[in-house]
Amino acid sequence: MVIAGLLIEEKDLSSLEAMGVKDSKLLTPKRREELYHKIKEIAKDYIILNVSAKEIDNLRKRLNLNQIEAKKIVEIINAMKADKAFIDAPQVSTLKFKRLLQAQLTVNTKLTVENYADATYLVCSAASILAKVNRDRAIEEIKQKVNYDIGVGYSHDSRSIEFVNKCLKEKKHLDLIRHSWITVIDLKNKKEQKTLKEY
Repeated sequence: MVIAGLLIEEKDLSSLEAMGVKDSKLLTPKRREELYHKIKEIAKDYIILNVSAKEIDNLRKRLNLNQIEAKKIVEIINAMKADKAFIDAPQVSTLKFKRLLQAQLTVNTKLTVENYADATYLVCSAASILAKVNRDRAIEEIKQKVNYDIGVGYSHDSRSIEFVNKCLKEKKHLDLIRHSWITVIDLKNKKEQKTLKEY
């Protein structure tokens, strides 16, 4: 999981617009890389948190994924001490997520919490580019490390599922897998059921 926060002066929003910043999902990898450096140049500050599979698994013992994401977003907001924060909510109930954030804040930051905020607010779009570039780089590093095409690391990607299956079968690179991921749990259950049938 990669979460990014970007702190800029309000007057610099026009610079983000001029350089063509938009939701990272609407940009090519090459364009994201180009914008990545430009965004960092005009930023007053930025924070990029790379949350490892192991850390997520440990946190999942007491928190769900939305709560983990809220915890990390709050870390960024508390560190940046911005007047306002625009947050892309990972759940349908934006009010519930906003309350979750507010309960943990130690700074007086006005929150705007919306679904698809990365497509609505330039500062969110820019932060999504920082996060996406870092996530893509992390995926490439893993590919190099394991010498295998692991895909993009999402449950809809057959290459990612194939890699997880391979790791579980060979008991290799298990530290790279989020074991609390429902996709991994399902694969483990299928593997156990197959073993029981064979027994």
